[in-house]
Amino acid sequence: MSKLPRITDPRVLVGPETADDAGVFLIDEEKALVQTVDFFSPIVDDPYLFGQIAAANSLSDVYAMGALPLTALNIACFPTCLTEEEMGEILRGGSDKCQEAGVILLGGHTVENPEPKFGMAVTGIISPDQVWTNGKAKPGDALIITKAIGTGILATALKAGLLDQEHERVMVDTMTMLNKRPTEVLRQIGKVHACTDITGFGLMGHLFEMAKASSVTIVLDASQVPILPGTLETARMGLVPAGAYRNREFVGEAVAIEDSISLAVQDALFDPQTSGGLVVTVPGLEANNILRQLRDADVPASIIGRVERRGEHALRVHP
Repeated sequence: MSKLPRITDPRVLVGPETADDAGVFLIDEEKALVQTVDFFSPIVDDPYLFGQIAAANSLSDVYAMGALPLTALNIACFPTCLTEEEMGEILRGGSDKCQEAGVILLGGHTVENPEPKFGMAVTGIISPDQVWTNGKAKPGDALIITKAIGTGILATALKAGLLDQEHERVMVDTMTMLNKRPTEVLRQIGKVHACTDITGFGLMGHLFEMAKASSVTIVLDASQVPILPGTLETARMGLVPAGAYRNREFVGEAVAIEDSISLAVQDALFDPQTSGGLVVTVPGLEANNILRQLRDADVPASIIGRVERRGEHALRVHP
């Protein structure tokens, strides 16, 4: 990206400079387009569930901007070893998730590839003055997350044949859950300062990007971060995806983690997520009321930290 020409068009409201979740392009005073694309290899064996997870993950970046997703295009890489039924089930899973989101699936493109991959390019719409970004967190804000973390570690155990059925069910339920409902509730409340969704960079990586873009320090309370059942036990077995270590390297010395926090919990904080939840910053004095409204709407949200003026580290993690 560093070798590409810098964008100077004034119609680009959000570009790649702050590593935000989607691009935003101004149409007129009342409308802006939100555009994103994502696709990946299967993390579950069931093709229908894989299609659902990939679609939910692709749609998430539009929700993370506070926008309404409108249309989607499939992006599929299918090997010849897949049957027509399996390919059809992947596409059906994605289509069903689009219908749940109220998104129109317009078509797509498929290429032959040794490894299956699936995802979507998604277009949404938003009022230009209502765009959420990762760069507007303010000192005094509280940090709210809308889903538990741990999907990368659990998926690693699943691939190794070491994940029990109940933990697999919870993992799949989490990854197929749209971020539609929390976005609707938070838009109605109207108090979001900054937002991102938690995907491949893990909780710590995405919070680092938010702290850097906002020029603040984010303080995380590790004991308050919701972690999916089975995650810590699996991490203690050494079943941690390589992406978690890359995420730790990415954040580097920008984070200060207290020594009393266990390695398993640290692994979960850096764990790359698929179709993770939203993390928003909201005014600290209103955080408990906002949390209550989210939970009343059946969103499993938690307050996990706070925003401070920029200090020595972009991130600090307390027990």
